[in-house]
Amino acid sequence: MSVQERKERERLARERLIVATARELAEQQGWDAVTTRRLAERIEYSQPVLYSHFRGKREIIGAVALEGATEMAATLRAAAAGADGPRARVTALARAYLDFAARGPAVYDALFQLDGGLAFADEETPQPLKGAFAALLESLGEVAGDGVDPGLFTEVFWAALHGLATLSRAGRLLPEDAERRVELLVDRLAVI
Repeated sequence: MSVQERKERERLARERLIVATARELAEQQGWDAVTTRRLAERIEYSQPVLYSHFRGKREIIGAVALEGATEMAATLRAAAAGADGPRARVTALARAYLDFAARGPAVYDALFQLDGGLAFADEETPQPLKGAFAALLESLGEVAGDGVDPGLFTEVFWAALHGLATLSRAGRLLPEDAERRVELLVDRLAVI
């Protein structure tokens, strides 16, 4: 292995460490606790080393969001693949989405609430974000109904899931009705 290859491998390892540490700190204490100073202390590198990887917190949030989008896509695809039939797939997808949002609120916030400098819904949208949407579309497109654009239907269903995730996390919805909400969403929106 050349010196250049070793340096690049070390650089990628530092970058992964920064992202993992930011994510861990955000999950434990919230995104306000994630500062370049605290990250530098936790990873035992100087702040200039952090800035050699990311221009600031916004880019770190974006990196966490991209990692989270990849994980979300895998989670949604696995849930849908394990279900038999369109209704079961859509129900499993909805449950998996809501579970993903509840298990990793800091990652979910990085994806959908915070400014990570990522473009959504245009040509500049990074592939991991497109992949997460595609994971929804793969199962939801088949239940959109005749004459309904599958992409538009997926956006509406996703918006409903996002609303449920956000309101549940804020304590604005009774937790004991969570399953009934999923059933109602699937019953009313999916043409099965």
